[in-house]
Amino acid sequence: MPEGDTVRRTADRLNQGLAGRELTRSDLRWPTLGDVDLVGRTVLEVDAHGKQILTRIAAGQGSARIPSASAQPLTLRTHLRMDGSWNLYRTGSKPWPPGTQASVRAAMANAEWTAVGVWLGMMDLVPTSAESTLIGHLGPDILAADFADPAADFGVTLALERIQQTPHETIGAALLEQRNLAGIGTFYMAEALFLKGISPWLPVSQVPDVAAVVERARILLASNVVRAVQTTTGNSRPGQQQWVHARSGKPCRRCGTTIRVAGIVVGDPNRINAAPITRTGFYCPSCQPGPTPTDDGKPQRPLGSAPKTNVAGKPAQYRRR
Repeated sequence: MPEGDTVRRTADRLNQGLAGRELTRSDLRWPTLGDVDLVGRTVLEVDAHGKQILTRIAAGQGSARIPSASAQPLTLRTHLRMDGSWNLYRTGSKPWPPGTQASVRAAMANAEWTAVGVWLGMMDLVPTSAESTLIGHLGPDILAADFADPAADFGVTLALERIQQTPHETIGAALLEQRNLAGIGTFYMAEALFLKGISPWLPVSQVPDVAAVVERARILLASNVVRAVQTTTGNSRPGQQQWVHARSGKPCRRCGTTIRVAGIVVGDPNRINAAPITRTGFYCPSCQPGPTPTDDGKPQRPLGSAPKTNVAGKPAQYRRR
């Protein structure tokens, strides 16, 4: 799933093409928004909060099907989920890439630019005054301009307070919990903890410096907002971009120990509406000593190296010819 850096970069690009311009086309292909018309309204800005993209639109006379919202500023919230993306084209310059029509979920255009959202995972339109109903449950955005300011009302201080409210939770799960801080996914969780030498399964209460872990994650995300290729090693060559994420079965770049992967349970059962889910955590057993309760210790192959199988689950070489 795209993480905060990708979402922020997407929002910044959309903002460059849409902000301050009047919409000449509005096509929201979503079950609850199919009859919404935003033509004639001006896009005020496109922003991001964690993994959410927020397109804020000025008040107007469009036929937006929201009670009492016709004259109110609106916010279009979209989420990329696993496969979604927003693409920006010069209006009228060329048709969309072949085969994308069926995957288009939204299109907004002005005289200069056309923004096309494909395979979007979530889409909602609400009055901007009600934006909190969509993102109010989220923690501070780790890429917000004032996140690192200890005096900020909605920044690192609040994020740390929320993380430390569940001292028994694993640090890996605490970083992935979007209600603590928004924007970190499994990639930056794994990479930040590796660089700090901390097991993803270490309880929050046993982490020597949670603030340092959060700051490391913030630096990694911020550095990749402006990069064309996502990397935490400083090397953008294929296969060299990350320390541990997606490298199970391969040697650690620092010590040579085999990188492993195991599940991280995210979701505190003591919280309301927090059904636990299992996410993947990659780590080096030598560089990140500590508890690994979900690792069965069995040999692990590098990702993608398992023998190909047929539908019956037999290795490819045993298929009937």
